[in-house]
Parts: sequence; structure tokens; C-alpha cells
Amino acid sequence: MTTFSLPGFDLPRFVRDTLAEDLGDVGDVTSAAVIPADARFSGVMAARHALVVAGLPIAAAFFRALDPECAVEVTAEEGTAVEVGTVLLRLRGNARALLTAERSALNTAQHLCGVATLTRAYVDALAGTGATLLDTRKTLPGLRLLEKYATRTGGATNHRMGLHDAAMIKDNHAAVAGSIGEAVRRARAAGIAQVIAEVDRLDQIEDALRAGATRLLLDNMDAPTLREAVALVAGRAPTEASGGVTLETIRELAATGVTFVSVGRITQSAPAADVGLDFAPV
Repeated sequence: MTTFSLPGFDLPRFVRDTLAEDLGDVGDVTSAAVIPADARFSGVMAARHALVVAGLPIAAAFFRALDPECAVEVTAEEGTAVEVGTVLLRLRGNARALLTAERSALNTAQHLCGVATLTRAYVDALAGTGATLLDTRKTLPGLRLLEKYATRTGGATNHRMGLHDAAMIKDNHAAVAGSIGEAVRRARAAGIAQVIAEVDRLDQIEDALRAGATRLLLDNMDAPTLREAVALVAGRAPTEASGGVTLETIRELAATGVTFVSVGRITQSAPAADVGLDFAPV
């Protein structure tokens, strides 16, 4: 049996709540009406295009929840890049249960594989630049832990998991506080060790660093401006390029010498991977 453990993530609850959303108060009326109670199926989940694997143990948990006796074999390792036609999972068990769990399992696998696949494309685009890809908090409500798991599986590094991890001083914080420097000073005075300061102009850099910023987020700067910003920082703090980064632009931005590049698209805009599940009677 493939197990799955993710700190802070309650897999049984996730499976239970997801199935409850699909089943409502009366259950799977189609399977109950069409499939004999004792019928058995075997099934194969496969990649219908090239993808990076993520979330298969979670998909398997849906089938086991409805048929604890079913046989499930996960045949592809998390984080592996696979080609079209690769078998990801095999299962055999009660036909009604497997059909009832099918959509929840596929939705999960398709979404997480999609996030991991897009993430890997960005990681590959960064290769050799020395910069590290970061995800963001642009995640679907309720799915942050899973989506950030998928970005790690695709090769990214997690940025903040939430508002509690570190202070991030953005333009609206600075506007209310009076300046980027004053906002950073207040955060440091509050005892916050990690203070990320967002700057969108070169003249904000010294103010943020003097106030104690531990990282600079260089927002929506083009490559020449980023290169100048990195030179001004001169290694005094890590730097992060952010804002509107695409697969077409990420390598040029990373080559400016920034420490990180953060990309919201890898969670916010990742298309679902094409994963299919075909059943046959036993």
C-alpha cells in the first residue's frame, strides 16, 4: 500500500469531504441503478500526454475509502516525468465503489499533475542561471498545502505558506506606514525575523535595506532594471524577481543575477493534466 503524509494535511478528511461534495445525501444514483452490487472491475489510470506525476497516492485513497478491500498499485513515482501512455495506477475491486470514486480521484490527479508539470517547465527554463524558482500564495482556497506539495514535486521551492511565515511589506503596507523603510522598521521592531520588502523602484532599495529588510522582492522590473537593482543590493540581501513572469521571459530575468524568481502562474494558471482511467469487468 502506498502511503502519503504531508505535514498539516489531513488526508482522510480531504477524501471524506471531497466525496461528500460529490455524493450529496443520496449517493451515486447512476452506479446504484446500473451496476450490480457484487460486480467487480479492474482499471488502469494512464497519462494521455507527457506530464510530471503528482498526487497519485491521494487519488488511490479515494478508491480505498469506498472499497477498503480493493487492490491499488501505484506504478509511477511522484516527481517523475512520464511520456504519453505511461500507466500511473492499476486497481481492482468493487465496480460501484471504483466508479463512484473515479471523478474525485481523477480531479485530484489531473490538477496536481498539471501544477507539477507546469512547474517543471519553469524549472527547466531556469537551468544554469543559478536562480531558484519560488511559488506564491496564489493558490485555490483550501488547496494550498496540496498545490504547494505539487510545486515542490515539480522542482520549485515554497515561498511563504501563509501570512504567518514572514512579513512581506507590499506597496499598500508602505503607503499606510508612510514609506517602505518605515514599514520595514515597524516589522523588525515587532520582533519579526524575516522581513521581505517589495520594491518597484530603484530608489526604494537603500531605504528598505537600511531599515532591516532581509529580502528584497523586485516587483515588475524588466531585465535591465533588475540587473541594476542586483548591483545596488550588492549581496546585502537575497533578491527576488516577481510579477508577470512567463516561460518566455523567466530565463532573461533570472540571468540578471537575482537569487529567486517567483511565479504565481504555476498554481494560479496551471492547466489540468490529461489523465484517464479506463475500467473493464473482471
